[in-house]
Amino acid sequence: MTSPTVDVHAHVLLPEVEALVAGHPRLAEARALDARRNGPAALAVNGPMVSERIPRLTDVAVRLAAMDAQGVDVQLVSPSPSHYHYWADEETAEKLSSLANEATAAHCGGAPGRLHGLGLVPLQHPRSAVRALEHAMGLGLSGVEISSHAPGRDLSDPAYEPLWTRAEETGAILFLHPFGCTLDERLDRWYLSNTVGQPTENAVALSHLIFSGVLDRHPELKIVAAHGGGYLPTHIGRSDHAWQTRSDAGAGCSRPPSSYLKRLYFDSLVHDPHTLRELIRVAGPDRVLLGSDYPFDMGTEDPVGALRAARLSDADFHAVRGGNAAALLRKD
Repeated sequence: MTSPTVDVHAHVLLPEVEALVAGHPRLAEARALDARRNGPAALAVNGPMVSERIPRLTDVAVRLAAMDAQGVDVQLVSPSPSHYHYWADEETAEKLSSLANEATAAHCGGAPGRLHGLGLVPLQHPRSAVRALEHAMGLGLSGVEISSHAPGRDLSDPAYEPLWTRAEETGAILFLHPFGCTLDERLDRWYLSNTVGQPTENAVALSHLIFSGVLDRHPELKIVAAHGGGYLPTHIGRSDHAWQTRSDAGAGCSRPPSSYLKRLYFDSLVHDPHTLRELIRVAGPDRVLLGSDYPFDMGTEDPVGALRAARLSDADFHAVRGGNAAALLRKD
């Protein structure tokens, strides 16, 4: 093996962020929305699940031991999406992103070379998001994590053009990881809020980036979609058909939607070897990166084993295992 094994989907919990927003009058409203979206059964499982994993989410030594057990050399660590807090006013949001960036950089500083970090930006305040991106990059982070939308804004919103421009200029990685699904209470049982909601939000967000022409205007963006990009890569033929046959679908982007998959990156966390093989087929073996969602229960504790189950060629296996991510993380 000539490249390290790199997991691009791993999380850190930041108590400093939660302390900052504790007691804020809008926090209770946001939590009520989250409760409606998930339902009582999911919340009853989530609390103990996260509590049991706090050492793995906060302690660098525990993280490194888990990585060694998994055969992972390097992690790209991003804050838990529960830290987005896109309800926050601009002043609070700027403090939150700065604190998150600094705390993530400090966590990764506990194991330089093995841990690379991603910060946060206040996606609900596009102008502040640019400053937060620059702050993250100035701390030595590799980029930032964003959700699939902010309140009242999809990723196709023209207000985000300065953010895409600056991300392109700095070479920042944008890790697209949804939190919450706008289908709301329709998904409040059987953990559909995650099993259906996350892939749906990924597909919607990526479609906004493609069909609006964001990827035409910013061809050098480094976007990594969590959870294999959700439903979009395996159903991209429907998007291509609409682009070819409908004037309203084809007006915003210059080429068939499927062609843009080769401009994006995707993690390998799809929980099915056949789906992973299809993702690699449509996106290309150079566009898929190993991902575990460490240490949450909807991830995998054996990301390399899950990749091996797809029975790829040696070249494709080692590209996804770490070669692609090593190249992406390399700073010119």
